[in-house]
Amino acid sequence: MSSGGVARSSIAALPNKRGPVESLIAGSNPARSTTFTEAVGYDLPCEAEDKYLSFCPSLESRMKGVTGLSVALIAAAFLISICVYSYLPEMVASHWNAMGEVDGYLPRFWGAFLVPLIMVGLYLLFLAIPRIDPLKENIMQFISYYYGFVVVMLLFMFIIHNQVTLWNLGFAISPNIILPIGIGVLFIYVGLLLGKAKRNWFIGIRTPWTLSSDAVWAKTHRIGGRLFMFAGVISIVGVLLPDYAFLFILLPVLVVAFYTIAYSYFAYQDEIKRAAE
Repeated sequence: MSSGGVARSSIAALPNKRGPVESLIAGSNPARSTTFTEAVGYDLPCEAEDKYLSFCPSLESRMKGVTGLSVALIAAAFLISICVYSYLPEMVASHWNAMGEVDGYLPRFWGAFLVPLIMVGLYLLFLAIPRIDPLKENIMQFISYYYGFVVVMLLFMFIIHNQVTLWNLGFAISPNIILPIGIGVLFIYVGLLLGKAKRNWFIGIRTPWTLSSDAVWAKTHRIGGRLFMFAGVISIVGVLLPDYAFLFILLPVLVVAFYTIAYSYFAYQDEIKRAAE
């Protein structure tokens, strides 16, 4: 049985009584049995203080906080584009090569609004994932870290948008300075997220072997989280050598990706051998 199935079974066995968690959400109506679905749209009861539901008391406030920060970042990106639109050139520099030299342009409209539109798309995708994943109960076990990732990712996109905008307004801040730091911080948070992630179909190191075993998932993500953090530190160091910054970003993450894929395979084979003994 999957961890999601275990969660459902353990919840179903709990006594049907109202505790402080439910009271916080249900308010003053004692006859109303508030569910997690009613509160935030997830199909998981919020009636007991069990290890799967320890986030319930503050979940609604966290949702509001994430929504507020996300909407603020997206709105700020659009507002910046609107304010500076008439000052941007007809063709906006939008892509740089490994040496930090411009090698791609977009028409002014797309140069101004492409990144904000991508931010909208990402945010909607992030909202959808916990609702459509068949293992959504597992995602709820690390939902706070997932929410943190949403904000960190949107903040990263917002910084990229500002770098592009400033460059086209005459303030040439090299992406070889911005990207190593931004991607490094993103990798570090991804490492933290991986260390907390439970088996699901959208978030994490999803190989055939991690998706087939909770034990293999846990082992792979434990080591993968540490390696991603290390890759993030290496990426940040790349700011000291801007001409080679892309190598400090690309090589570590490729090594981590290939290593964790191989690790999950061998960990799974080890699980099979143990089960056969």
